[in-house]
Amino acid sequence: MFCKLPKNDVVAQVLGKQALRSGTSVGANYREASRGRSKAEFISKIGDSLKEIDETSYWLELLVDSGCVSEKKMVSLLDEANQLNAIFTTIDKKAKGN
Repeated sequence: MFCKLPKNDVVAQVLGKQALRSGTSVGANYREASRGRSKAEFISKIGDSLKEIDETSYWLELLVDSGCVSEKKMVSLLDEANQLNAIFTTIDKKAKGN
């Protein structure tokens, strides 16, 4: 998605870079969680992943709201973010015993 944003649109580039950073951070935090040394560390990193998923959704929504990307083009990424949010919420609840 980021590579397809217009290079000459400063708003699109700033919002896109933020989405790229937070979106890739989800996987990095999940990897850290899976290698956690304790249950507390696992839960903490899963929580970090949830925060990054939410932040990524925010940046994607701003790309649409700013007119940089059409809602039609963003639907699948926003849906994927919502699915990841549901998955990580379930993981978080089960790890906490809720």
